[in-house]
Amino acid sequence: MLAALGYDSLDALVDDVVPAGIRLGDPLPLPRPAGEAAALAELRALAGRNRVLRSFIGMGYYDTLTPAVIQRNVLENPGWYTAYTPYQAEISQGRLEALLNFQTMVSELTGLDIANASLLDEGTAAAEAMTVCLAAVRDAGERPFFVSSGCHPQTIEVIETRARPLGIPVVIGDEADFAASRPFAVLLQYPATDGSIGDYRALIEAIHAAGALVVMAADLLALTLLRPPGELGADIAVGSSQRFGVPLGYGGPHAAYFATLDRYKRLMPGRLVGVSRDAHGQPAMRLALQTREQHIRRDKATSNICTAQVLLAVIASMYAVYHGPEGLRRIARRVHFMASALAAGLRRLGRDVGSAPFFDTVRVNLGGESAAALAQEARAYGMNLRVLDAHTLTISLDETTEEIGSILAVFNGGSDPGFAPEELAGEAGFDETLGRTSDFLTHPVFRRHHTETEMLRYIRRLEGRDLSLTTSMIALGSCTMKLNATSEMLPITWPEFARIHPFAPADQAEGYALLFRQLEAWLAAITGLSAVSLQPNAGSNGEYAGLLAIRAWHESRGEPGRDVCLIPQSAHGTNPASAVMAGFRVVPIRCTEAGDVDLEDLRARAAEHRETLGALMITYPSTHGVFEEAILEICEIIHAHGGQVYMDGANMNAQVGLTSPGRIGADVCHLNLHKTFCIPHGGGGPGVGPIGVAAHLAPFLPSHRLAETGPGRGGAVASAPWGSALILVIPWMYIRMMGGEGLNEATRHAILNANYMAARLAEAYPILFRGRNGRVGHECILDLRDLKARAGVEVEDVAKRLMDYGFHAPTMSWPVVGTLMVEPTESESKEELDRFCEAMLSIHREILAIGEGRADRRDNPLKNAPHTAFSLVDEPWSHPYSRREAVYPAPWSRESKFWPAVGRIDNVYGDRNLVCSCVGMEAYGQAD
Repeated sequence: MLAALGYDSLDALVDDVVPAGIRLGDPLPLPRPAGEAAALAELRALAGRNRVLRSFIGMGYYDTLTPAVIQRNVLENPGWYTAYTPYQAEISQGRLEALLNFQTMVSELTGLDIANASLLDEGTAAAEAMTVCLAAVRDAGERPFFVSSGCHPQTIEVIETRARPLGIPVVIGDEADFAASRPFAVLLQYPATDGSIGDYRALIEAIHAAGALVVMAADLLALTLLRPPGELGADIAVGSSQRFGVPLGYGGPHAAYFATLDRYKRLMPGRLVGVSRDAHGQPAMRLALQTREQHIRRDKATSNICTAQVLLAVIASMYAVYHGPEGLRRIARRVHFMASALAAGLRRLGRDVGSAPFFDTVRVNLGGESAAALAQEARAYGMNLRVLDAHTLTISLDETTEEIGSILAVFNGGSDPGFAPEELAGEAGFDETLGRTSDFLTHPVFRRHHTETEMLRYIRRLEGRDLSLTTSMIALGSCTMKLNATSEMLPITWPEFARIHPFAPADQAEGYALLFRQLEAWLAAITGLSAVSLQPNAGSNGEYAGLLAIRAWHESRGEPGRDVCLIPQSAHGTNPASAVMAGFRVVPIRCTEAGDVDLEDLRARAAEHRETLGALMITYPSTHGVFEEAILEICEIIHAHGGQVYMDGANMNAQVGLTSPGRIGADVCHLNLHKTFCIPHGGGGPGVGPIGVAAHLAPFLPSHRLAETGPGRGGAVASAPWGSALILVIPWMYIRMMGGEGLNEATRHAILNANYMAARLAEAYPILFRGRNGRVGHECILDLRDLKARAGVEVEDVAKRLMDYGFHAPTMSWPVVGTLMVEPTESESKEELDRFCEAMLSIHREILAIGEGRADRRDNPLKNAPHTAFSLVDEPWSHPYSRREAVYPAPWSRESKFWPAVGRIDNVYGDRNLVCSCVGMEAYGQAD
């Protein structure tokens, strides 16, 4: 490969790509690399320092039983966890169907019209609901958002963090007193954080009469027995699907949900899966209403959500498919029965559990007795109870609960209570005031797969409709789809990591604490920054947290007016959206024809806003795939005018070991651990987006009221103190096995692979941007814009035709319309790079045939791509090219063929006839 580029060594190539002025002088100060077995043994020792007690803490987090058929075939299956976001819907039909199941499950359990394909966690979902309500209520003005004091405390903290920079007043109190504050919306917890359940119908009517909207944070399992929010009159429901088979994982990752009325669907954040039709008129799924990804609105955005928790949403939806409506009711009834038995037993022991209805959480009023002392005694028996206040405990049960007698013994001085509490409980259920009477999960998909045989086949059938890294390389620019090594993935199902509650006492998570400290130190060394927060649970959330730190620093210096954020026009769309959410005013900076930041415009804008300049957001290497020579000068300009430099770490895979944000002059950098550091994309989530900061910003990192997270005292940006803690074992393993030398080598090979591919493809597809010496960084942009004029071929046609060759398309039409951005990563072999290049060159020959009149301009393999297996038997075959040319265009496709599940999808039809649940499939055929 080096010879093809004209180099004698990898060092010589890297010297031509990365400016000498920003190169690191010393190796990364990291431990020496460990082999797979040694790293796993070291991590096993850390896991052994965690203590797995039975947690009855609740607060939206519950132990659960992940059905083995789902654990083995989804959670532990690279066919599911290595797929990319389903933008290329024709080769993503499996995930899309699972997400459609998720949306259907949520919509029907909540009794609302439409649900999205998941959000990051319950707290951020509630915060998103707040901004949706703000946009929906015309006279919201200066009115506050009212939060019931019955909500989970972590949700309240995230809402306060999100509201502060937007200037939204937040009032917390008894929901019965909402009217005094004239809110634009009210958030209720259902059941409340102490377990109590109220009849909210009259209250909701009063809230609506006052001109406000109602958001309910609801427990999905409880909704199988309780009247759903939609029937109570709620406008929005949010919550977590964690207890549907997703491990506790010390707080995440878990799939939150968001459901609402049809009238608010265009305000809904995140992704939405809808049903359309393909070129053959057959039903096909795709991401609907792309405005759901509101970062497309840039500085007009109300949300920066650009991801979801797909893998976890898939698990939750499969849990519902496997158990079906009756199975879910059976689980819920058992949980409620056990809670009722516990309450009856406590009453028998003379304890005060009150008279309020509850589902799974029993509140125990201890009188003058210390709640903390009794909770400490319970820990001696291997149980965690929640201390609600000085003299009140709560006990939240779940589907794994068997220990009612042991719990009662804690309240009986350590002695067996001498009776069977189950015999004291009445029949599980609720009266007609609170009880659910409506049906749910009526679609056949939730009623067919209740044996392991059928479930296994269903999961495998959907897996076979998705292209993942198990099939071929996914060369997506800026997304870094690299190897997710099996040894990195093994620990996520170890119970010492998977079964710990996020609010368990700190001494039960010593292994986690050590892992966090080590990972923070390693990431600080890699970024050249002083302190790291692991809390942000997505890249977009990391951007937001980093910008909040900058704003807080300016405020601490008496300069709250520094609210201008300069952002190059080529930036990721989440950048301006995050800036707006953090309270900045966005000022765009022009780029030159070469793609670099226009230094003259940058100087002019920095000078213009000298008194109000807060930050610059910049991606490095730049979005167009090269190392800008002027990066040091860019940072100096910002600092000279009183601002801070925020570096988007999306392209960190080109920096590690060669340079760093700290070396370049950045003050903040977020890291996409699902890109550079090997957490798999999971079909569109989970992600983790920690931030590194310079020393002066460390006091403004995220914190959490319910845990000691480090030096930061900023507000919480995620529900759990360490965000998606469970999957932090993956980057820990990656860095531990690679060491500084291995990370450096990976970066160098990423640059080599990108330049090799650019050289092979340049004659057919001009490389749009190059750095010095004509080289690219870790990715390159192929210019396809002249193909439309020459042959009537769009970039989408090339993307769809690549499916026939067995490849996922590179990033389409971003940052420049009509281009493909290719990032091969270091993980791919020369053979795989060559296969992809041969596919692209073969497609170019097909385009030339069209342009030269040897192929029909409208009826050709590109315009009709992708071709399905049905193409082989469909009669009549009316195309001027052969079936073999259509479906076996390359030698390797004859040896191992990936078949797109559907033909090209009609997105316009799908948005015009919006169907976003399984139940709507029947109506689909009659749509206009």
